[in-house]
Amino acid sequence: MFDFDQYLGFLAFLTILTIGFWLMIFLLTFVVPYWIGGALLEIFKEKRAAKKAKRNE
Repeated sequence: MFDFDQYLGFLAFLTILTIGFWLMIFLLTFVVPYWIGGALLEIFKEKRAAKKAKRNE
């Protein structure tokens, strides 16, 4: 069936594949939306500050 080296290689492959899968799930569900939300919030704050500065002139 498998030699011990092939078995270890297969386990290493499955481990890396599983880690990559869960990393992608984590990035797509938490990190990317947090990043986009923070960027949009920062843009809105800058626009609001620009309007306020223009109004105060």
